[in-house]
Amino acid sequence: MVEEKSEGYEKAKSETAMLEKMMLFIPGFRGYKLKELRRESDKLLRDRIYKALVETRDDLKETYRRLVEARVTEVWDDMDRLIAKFDRISERINHAEYGYAGFFNVKKVREPDLDRMIKFDLSLFEKVDGMKKSVSELKEETLSDKFDKAREKILELHKSLDALEKVYNQRKEVILGV
Repeated sequence: MVEEKSEGYEKAKSETAMLEKMMLFIPGFRGYKLKELRRESDKLLRDRIYKALVETRDDLKETYRRLVEARVTEVWDDMDRLIAKFDRISERINHAEYGYAGFFNVKKVREPDLDRMIKFDLSLFEKVDGMKKSVSELKEETLSDKFDKAREKILELHKSLDALEKVYNQRKEVILGV
């Protein structure tokens, strides 16, 4: 197993009920349960990423409304595409692969793959957190009627979102083993 574990995995492992802990001593069940804990912690992390993306998108929509009110027309198309891209990527992450392969599947998802998946999700969360800060700055500037750097910041957000999607696509390659 990979030595570096995510905080969510360790928390999920520590919160297992007494009966579940006793069942960990049953041959074969321990590996199954530990793998399930990894899947659950990965899902919880992706839920946090999704929520952060939705909150960021909502801030973008509010910023967009302010730009429309102020008639800053040169950024409308870029903002519209940015919000649509946020929607698309957030829904892809929300409905991402769960790290599960059935008993008869040819390709099995192993523990090291699940651990790598969790690491990808942690890096996704860090990228989303950085974008959230950038959107917050843009929002504050537009609410203060400072529009001079709006287009530049919107284009930077497009690049950040493209980088996020690239990392997300690498995550999928981990699951598929390609």
